[in-house]
Amino acid sequence: MDILIKNARVVSPADSIDEKADILVRGGKIASVGKELLKSGETVDNVIDAEGLYAIPGLVDMHVHLRDPGQTQKEDIITGCRAAAAGGVTSLLCMPNTTPTVDSPETVEYIINKAKNAAAKVYVAASVTKGLKSEEPTDWKALRKAGAVALSDDGRPVENTAFLREAMKQAPALGMTVAAHCEDLFLADGGKINEGKVSSALGVKGIPASAEDCGIAREIAVAAADDVPIHICHVSTKTGVALVRDAKRRGVKVTAETAPHYFSLTEKELLRRDADYRMNPPLRTEKDVEAIIKGLTDGSLDCIATDHAPHTPEDKADFEKAPNGSIGMESSLAAGITYLVKPGIMTFSQLVEKMSVNPARILGINAGTLSVGAPADIALVDLNEQWTVDPEKLHGKSKNTPFKGLTFTGKVRKTILDGSVVYNGD
Repeated sequence: MDILIKNARVVSPADSIDEKADILVRGGKIASVGKELLKSGETVDNVIDAEGLYAIPGLVDMHVHLRDPGQTQKEDIITGCRAAAAGGVTSLLCMPNTTPTVDSPETVEYIINKAKNAAAKVYVAASVTKGLKSEEPTDWKALRKAGAVALSDDGRPVENTAFLREAMKQAPALGMTVAAHCEDLFLADGGKINEGKVSSALGVKGIPASAEDCGIAREIAVAAADDVPIHICHVSTKTGVALVRDAKRRGVKVTAETAPHYFSLTEKELLRRDADYRMNPPLRTEKDVEAIIKGLTDGSLDCIATDHAPHTPEDKADFEKAPNGSIGMESSLAAGITYLVKPGIMTFSQLVEKMSVNPARILGINAGTLSVGAPADIALVDLNEQWTVDPEKLHGKSKNTPFKGLTFTGKVRKTILDGSVVYNGD
């Protein structure tokens, strides 16, 4: 379908565009951006009047759990991508801690095939080790050949540093990104929430910030010593930000992400004893939140991902026994607008860079741009619309959002994938 988007404020940092313009889409690609795009006598199938809306490249969420295969009572590829589209996400990287683990070419191919008709593009992170057990490495070349673009044991760290190091050394030649879940499991020791005042008040075993910090330090040390790239997942601590910042200054090939809940919420939410606020890494302190925001503004943290982790209400019923994780794809852009753009901490263009341009670059995928010839993956956003996060109105299977009941500013009104409207504001 050919589409003409008219009167939008087009924001595409990769193309140095931030101006009112039209976008012409033909054959699922960006045909042109500017004014008076149709020649005399030319027509299109659909004209979208985007007056008052911002047009941005579709978001790229490089940390998503789709729970498919094997845990589809929580989410599946189709419903997860429906939630993605409702949040303006047109490309996502799914993590390998499924059942079975994404440790074989067959499982990679299953995901890719099932995603062909989904409302977002699904890229696959296969596991570094078989079954995420750190006992035996997977066949990285075979996984790449099957279509995986990244390697990660996310959900767990790669305990065997030799396996991690070898993956980091081989990944660049394979065209893959190694994404590291950084955690010292001996320090974490089965903790449930951040170790500190709240864990003491609740009498719940805590996870010290040093568990994450030691993991980040290990990955950076390997990257520095062998001059190979590493991507650090879900940074949540002030020391973690400092470690990444220092490594970047030294020229280490490190990139890092954080998530919306780490720049907006603190451990105090856990006083509710509601497991929807439990995730790993856990919510931290006000000082950690301040450091995360600083890391985003000074470039230490390259991108914002969600760590979208669906669970059923039954899973989350018991505060201490519930599995970790919260959902976030539908609210991530709004959280960024509400907590970062509206207070003047960063511009909307800078937010788009963190949520679209940079993750696309890190993964090496064709996304994050509205340049001519690029896939017509576009989100139309109302930066001023206010809405309240109602779990029952979300588009995925699970409802475990830590933002429930909060009023956000900024709403995705329409999402276009390869020139087709996949979300229409409903």
